[in-house]
Amino acid sequence: MEHIPFPSWPDVAADLIAVATGRTPAQTVIKGGKWVNVHTREVLDGHDIAITHGRIACVVPDASYCTGPDTEVIEAQGRYMIPGLCDAHMHIESGMLTPAEFARAVIPHGTTSMFTDPHEIANVLGLDGVRMMHDEALLQPVNIFTQMPSCAPSAPGMETTGFEISPEDVAEAMAWPGIIGLGEMMNFPGVSNADPKMLAEIAATQRAGKTVGGHYASPDLGPAFAGYVAGGPADDHEGTCEADAIARMRQGMRSMIRLGSAWYDVQSQITAITEKGLDPRNMILCTDDCHSGTLVNDGHMNRVVRHAIDCGCDPLVALQMATINTATHFGLEREIGSLTPGRRADVILTSDLKTLPIEHVIARGKTVSINGEICVDCPHYDWPDTARQTVNMARDLRADDFRIAAPKGANAVTANVIGVVENQAPTKALQFELPVTEGRVQATGEVCQIALVERHQATGGVVNAFVSGFGYEGQMAMASTVAHDSHHMIVVGTDADNMALAANRLREVGGGITVFKDGVELALVNLPIAGLMSDSPAQEVAAKADAMMEAMRACGCTLNNAYMQHSLLALVVIPELRISDLGLVDVRTFEFKPVIETHT
Repeated sequence: MEHIPFPSWPDVAADLIAVATGRTPAQTVIKGGKWVNVHTREVLDGHDIAITHGRIACVVPDASYCTGPDTEVIEAQGRYMIPGLCDAHMHIESGMLTPAEFARAVIPHGTTSMFTDPHEIANVLGLDGVRMMHDEALLQPVNIFTQMPSCAPSAPGMETTGFEISPEDVAEAMAWPGIIGLGEMMNFPGVSNADPKMLAEIAATQRAGKTVGGHYASPDLGPAFAGYVAGGPADDHEGTCEADAIARMRQGMRSMIRLGSAWYDVQSQITAITEKGLDPRNMILCTDDCHSGTLVNDGHMNRVVRHAIDCGCDPLVALQMATINTATHFGLEREIGSLTPGRRADVILTSDLKTLPIEHVIARGKTVSINGEICVDCPHYDWPDTARQTVNMARDLRADDFRIAAPKGANAVTANVIGVVENQAPTKALQFELPVTEGRVQATGEVCQIALVERHQATGGVVNAFVSGFGYEGQMAMASTVAHDSHHMIVVGTDADNMALAANRLREVGGGITVFKDGVELALVNLPIAGLMSDSPAQEVAAKADAMMEAMRACGCTLNNAYMQHSLLALVVIPELRISDLGLVDVRTFEFKPVIETHT
């Protein structure tokens, strides 16, 4: 299916004027609503919105003068008319869905604009993968703007990806029609140290007049942070406390505060607005990562806005943070983010601003959802075999591949262990005393084993280490080809035989997530596209994801959204301790650490 560009404001200005002045009837009129104006933070009773060519011609108390016999009239019936919601920073792949199915899942929740960074698929398929995501995004009935991934690998020298992104790739992508800017610049040490490659990517974006996304995952707000801001990133979503949000806003960045499936960073940062009284224009709401179960069962940006309100934010301010603030940040204030003339007619009808029921969604002037039911098609891209055959392992694995040998003569060891932190992206660098049996280190108590299996170049590499915090019991294993950001295969388990079964199962099916207990598969989520996504409907994927999380609970794990924690164990740009195909990485120093520190 060919992408047909949406008509620009100049393309249809004459027709907008004709409708606004009453010389021509509107194609659609939304009649009798409360106009939520995010420019002035007002609610104005008794207004109509006249629409033509998918854009707003006028918002007036009575649009009967530009309503003709063929005008579609949508009765607002006194409900609030709010702008379609914008997600300022997100990864479609984290939904386990393709752009088409992600759009289908979130449209009923009122999301009409997304700013997506497909750096997950970039790590697996390179620029070709980004182009596939970009091309499917442009086919959708809502606005999906693509940020060109900046960091594949995210930490050069610390991991090996399937492909690398170069400054030349970035410069090429800046000319694509759906590219809005540069994806999150995760190599924050590289920027602070003026790495030529990172600065070249930023320069290519700035010279194209587009926005540079940020990612400063460090608590250090001293010279390193100052250097990062001076390098050019314009926003950051990695803050976890009020001081982080304030520091970013004071330096002219946008503080993006996120509520994803596992990231609960709104409550701790929105106090900069609700308690400190800072100007909210530079704070933006986003999701970052939401898996399909969250999208289907809980919502998307409507969930984030409701949460911000529950945290004490004025509903109109919360709406600004999910509409006009986002549009302004990306240079699209004259295109999306408000219900004002010339803008795309992305409108939500809701009966309550606090609980925010999404009752009627209009995108580009067309009804796309009513009362949670989607009313439009979301076209699919024809994904080639190269995107569906990406689990490249040299051979089936054996239990011996997952055993960690102890130093000769050791009876016990002190091991460096990754510590999972519930509801947060950072981990802890921990140490545990672990016993040795028959020359092998045993994971006991709250510690279990983690392995990273190389799956891009079929090297046969397996890196083993330890992790704590999942609470697994008995003989089990969980494996996933979703392993941010390099997306090799992560296997976590208490038993080497089950770990081998889980890894080999994903090799067999071409990617996804599986859980084994006592040699039996409890759950499988098939993700055939790049080992990251499914092109099945969101409800089907969500049902499998729910079964996967239930299987994790059956293995003793009680963490909230533990799958998201699992998928980030290889994310070597967020402190403190991570695993890569090259070893155990201390992200505080960007140095490798031994798995076994000492022994007795």
